Amino acid sequence: MAACATTNFEVGRSWSARVAERNTELMAQQALRRRGMHTPEFPFTKHFDNSRLIKAPDPARAHQIRRFSQAIMVFFVLTMVYGLQHFNAIEGGYRIESEKQVREQLREENRQLRLSEAQLTQPGRIDRMAREMGLAEPQPGQMVQPNAAPDAAAPVLAQAVPPVSAAQ
Repeated sequence: MAACATTNFEVGRSWSARVAERNTELMAQQALRRRGMHTPEFPFTKHFDNSRLIKAPDPARAHQIRRFSQAIMVFFVLTMVYGLQHFNAIEGGYRIESEKQVREQLREENRQLRLSEAQLTQPGRIDRMAREMGLAEPQPGQMVQPNAAPDAAAPVLAQAVPPVSAAQ
């Protein structure tokens, strides 16, 4: 009993701390008192003879189970249809995005090709390359325009003459 006698002058300890300390002391004393004693347990066998029982069919319960199974089946089918539609929508979105990326890549490639075509077909560049190769500008009369009428005073390099037929 001396352990529970406390004074009001204990500094730094609250009432709940003192109560908790007292409870732990009492629990330790209880455990020491109980050592060596066990509660007796006795197993009893139970004999039930259910061999004479016959389960009678319950048509109302069977009907309820069928209806519940049908409702679950309908719910499952609707959930699957919704899931498939949702999956297809997501897959379609990914497909559209990949096609957009391919389209943008093709546009960029087309732009690059147009730029390189414009650079390669510059008349100044072609003229410079021709001069580097030792080519010169054509002299007057060297150029023959296929659609223009031939000039009688211009020299002719080659001329194709149709063969004379024997019937004439």
